[in-house]
Amino acid sequence: MIAHHDSHLLRVAEAFHGEGRVSEIRPLGSGNVNDTYLVSSAGQLSVLQRINTTVFQQPELVMHNLQQLVSHLERKQGHPALRNRRWEHPQLICTLGSDQTWHCSETGGFWRSLSFIDRATTVDVIESAAQARELGSGLGLFHTLISDLPVQALEDPLEGFHVTPLYLQAYRRALATAAAPGDDASRFCMAFIREREGLASLLEDAKQRGELPLRPIHGDPKINNVMLDGSTGRAVALIDLDTVKPGLVHTDIGDCLRSCCNRLGEETTDLEAVRFDLNLAEAILEGYLAEAGSLLTAAELRLLPDAAQLIAFELGLRFFTDHLNGNVYFKAQHPEHNLQRALVQFRLTASIEAQMGELRQLVQRLSTGASSLSNAECSS
Repeated sequence: MIAHHDSHLLRVAEAFHGEGRVSEIRPLGSGNVNDTYLVSSAGQLSVLQRINTTVFQQPELVMHNLQQLVSHLERKQGHPALRNRRWEHPQLICTLGSDQTWHCSETGGFWRSLSFIDRATTVDVIESAAQARELGSGLGLFHTLISDLPVQALEDPLEGFHVTPLYLQAYRRALATAAAPGDDASRFCMAFIREREGLASLLEDAKQRGELPLRPIHGDPKINNVMLDGSTGRAVALIDLDTVKPGLVHTDIGDCLRSCCNRLGEETTDLEAVRFDLNLAEAILEGYLAEAGSLLTAAELRLLPDAAQLIAFELGLRFFTDHLNGNVYFKAQHPEHNLQRALVQFRLTASIEAQMGELRQLVQRLSTGASSLSNAECSS
């Protein structure tokens, strides 16, 4: 079965697998940016993706970073952190008879093919504290494995990504050119942003002061980009690697927290019930710091709570800006979809604000415990 009876899609898949070898193509996942398909060819499964070149205007940079990452992770097979556990990463599939890792179709699409990680799944809404701990552990393991990947080896495929002051500027431009919103939801968003504009530069200011180092990051480790083993429930891979780049670990940790600690998920319409779950945050941070806590400086640890608040605010800002611009970045199912998504993130931001004292105490306690454990392991 070929999805949508799309002969063009079949020709693209055959560029990687060969004519007459593709038996099935069907949509995969629920990503907001790229088009993703599951391909069956000669009994083997793979992932076919059309990179959104409106978002990633230089897709070759995305592929360069992915090649650097894959090569680096290949050299980590014997790392102590991988002892007695399953850990995988997507492999690049070249076009047939070449070493080219992407295909440009006749209609202009930029495509790539990746190996499929089987016996694993993702979730859109967290199910338990144990699962939350594993999601944090998976991100921590990923950071540990790429910690010595030189940032100079990576390009920036999406300049300005997670630079919150730039999103604030984009919002102001959208507000200046869009028709004046007259609905209560938009007015709420505008007031919410106005009251928190000072938050936008928090991490960038700390970076400029030299407090936060650039590190290789995933860029988008939200809940459904961490794959969990179908049998054991343990994290086995991070996927959606388009945004791997030099950056601040806070954007990764903050994104993991804000996406996992809202039990209702990004797409909920029950705004009054949206809240940041501190128990889930504790489990995520416990898992993360056990794997990667020793990598972080005292300044990085201190700003982790702020990162959760900032990334929730940033995503709400981006959703609302896209709503004002006519839904040109994030895929939307209806005209108010990105407005609804923005409201969810702003409610989550407010919930984090209300619990900031408890979250700071939580990070301090867990980071102290992780440091003590690391010291004990080093002396044993």
